[in-house]
Order: sequence, then C-alpha cells, then structure tokens
Amino acid sequence: MEQETNERSGQFAVRQIGRVESPLRDPASAPRQGDEGAPEATIVFAPEVEDGLRDLRPGADVLVLTWLHLADRDVLAVHPRGDESRPLTGVFSTRSPDRPNPIGLHRVRVLAVDGTRIRVAGLEALDGTPVLDVKPVLDPGTER
Repeated sequence: MEQETNERSGQFAVRQIGRVESPLRDPASAPRQGDEGAPEATIVFAPEVEDGLRDLRPGADVLVLTWLHLADRDVLAVHPRGDESRPLTGVFSTRSPDRPNPIGLHRVRVLAVDGTRIRVAGLEALDGTPVLDVKPVLDPGTER
C-alpha cells in the first residue's frame, strides 16, 4: 500500500476502505449519536482489506472512523446540537460533523461478520458514508 504525504503543505492522502449501507439518508432526521436510536447498518469493505477483518467477532465493540462527506469544512464554531439557545462553541469542543477535517468517530457493536460485510448496531452514519478505519475498543490493560 502506497502512502502519500506532502510535508511542506501539511496535506496527506487517506483512502476509503469501505462504505456504510444504512437506512439513514437524510442528515436532518438522523440521530446525532449512535445511542440515540441509530438503526442497524452494514459496513461493506473493499476486497483488498478483507484480511484485516479476519479477527472481528460478533459482540465486539469497535471504533469506526468515517469521512463525513456532507459536512461543511469551513465551520469553526457552532451552537452545540444545533440549539441556538446554547452559546457559540468552537467545533473542537463539540461532536459537530461540520469541521475542517470531518472525521466521524463511532463506537458500534459488531452483530455479524460475512466476508467483507460487517453488520453493526449503533452507527448513526448516513448511507454511503466512506469508512476510513476500524479499531478495537480496548479494556484497561489490554494490548493489541
């Protein structure tokens, strides 16, 4: 796998390793967090990363990193949860999807593994959201 970096500009390339299949299609009606009623969803991974999925098991909690492709990358301050009665807050102190690098972080539970298709619970990402990475949730004292 090729790594692309331009140290002078501070830019680098990441690649999509999968995408979300979900009944969620409208950002306005999607839950803001996975524990606020997110439906089951499937993450479909690219065939070339299948070997990386081989130790995922149903029941495991994992962190899914996504690229929030519909986000506004020019936003630096928001009213938390879109509530204008709350004070304007810097995006780095919020979970707003609108931010300079719209990386989503989702803790989900693996429900089923079928080749490159992983069924999960608690994923509030919209249908078609690009997946960047998956990492295990580690208990204290666990190393991987």
